Amino acid sequence: MSNTAPLVVVHVDAERGYSGGEVQVFLLLEGLRARGHRCVLVSPPGSRSEAEARTRGFETIAVPLSNDLDLRSVIALRRGIERLAPDLVHLHTGRATWLGGLAAWRTGVPAITTRRMDRRVSRGPRTQLIYRTLVRRVAAISPAVARCLTEGGVDRACMTLVPDAIDPDRIRPRRVREAVRAEFGAGRDDVVVVSAAALVLRKGLDVLIEALARLDLRGVRPHVWLAGDGEERADLERRIREHSLGSRVRLLGRREDVGDLLVGADVFVLPARREGLGVAALEAMAARLPVVASRVGGLADAVVEGRTGLLVPPDDADALASALERVVRDPALRARLGAAGPERVGEGFLPEQMVIAYERIYREVLAETAVTRA
Repeated sequence: MSNTAPLVVVHVDAERGYSGGEVQVFLLLEGLRARGHRCVLVSPPGSRSEAEARTRGFETIAVPLSNDLDLRSVIALRRGIERLAPDLVHLHTGRATWLGGLAAWRTGVPAITTRRMDRRVSRGPRTQLIYRTLVRRVAAISPAVARCLTEGGVDRACMTLVPDAIDPDRIRPRRVREAVRAEFGAGRDDVVVVSAAALVLRKGLDVLIEALARLDLRGVRPHVWLAGDGEERADLERRIREHSLGSRVRLLGRREDVGDLLVGADVFVLPARREGLGVAALEAMAARLPVVASRVGGLADAVVEGRTGLLVPPDDADALASALERVVRDPALRARLGAAGPERVGEGFLPEQMVIAYERIYREVLAETAVTRA
C-alpha cells in the first residue's frame, strides 16, 4: 500500500455518554474523512456517539460493549471487522481497548489505542497482554499520560505522543461580549472568572469555592460562571450557600455555548485534581483568556507557567486564591497571559495537527505489519 492510498479504519468507543473523549473522536473522524479515508464507528446501541455518527453521515456498527467480560460483543465486533476488512482498528477507551483489541487480534487486523487517563495502568498480565499483543501502538495525549503508562510497565517503544485538539466550533462565539455579560448580571468593569468542567470531584471545583471565599475576605469579588453538570452539583450548591457567594457564583449547568462564555469572561480556571491534558484550558487559551490551573497531569504541560497562565498545587485553596487575586487585580497581566494563548495552542493542539499525527501512526503500523508478514 502506498503512503497516499485511502485507508479504511474502524474506530471503537465504548462510552454511552458524550464527553471530551468523544469530542476528540469526532474531530479525528471528520479530519480523516476530509483527507479521503473511510471511517466506521463502533459504539453501543442508543449511545450519543451512535446518534452523532449517523447525523454526520458516518457508517456505524452497534455493539453493546457492556462490560469487560462481554465476550458476545467481542464476537460481534470480530464479525464486523471481518466483514469490513479494514486496514486498521483504532480503540478509544479502556473497555474498547480490551474488547476491541481482542476482536482485532482474532482477525489479524492491526490495532492502536489512545490513552487519555492520567492514572497509572496496573502491572498485571492483562496490561501486558494489551500493550504487548493486542495493540501495536498506544497514543498518549500528554507526557503525563505517557509517564503513567511507563510506570505501569508499558514499553516506551510502542508509545507516541499525540495531544488532543481543540474544537474550533466550541470556541466560536455566537454573541457579543456585552450581551453575554448582561445575561448574567456582569457589568463592563467587573472581572468574570469562568470554568467549563464536569461537576465531579476530580475537577476540584469544591477547592475553587473555598478559594473564592478567601478572596471575598480580601475584598476581591469577581463574578464566577461554572458551566457543567454532574454528581457534585448539590455539594457545590451547599458550599456556595455556606459562604454566601450565591450573588456572584452561578452554576450554569451543561452549556453548548462555551464560545459565548469564553468571550464574555476575563479569566479561565481549572483547579483539577487529575487531568489527562485539559482541553478546556486549551480552548480558553485559544480564546485569549489567561488560565489559572492546578499543576497536575497534562495541565502542567499544556499551560505554560508565566506565559499563558498561573499554575498552583492541587487541593490548595490558599494558593488558588492568591493566583486568582493576582490576575483579577492586574489587567496588564491578564492581557499578557491571554495574548500568548493562541500561539501556544498552535504548538501541537490544532485538529489538523492531531489528524496528521494519527495518519502517520496508521501508516507506520501498516508498514511494520507488512514487514512482519513478509
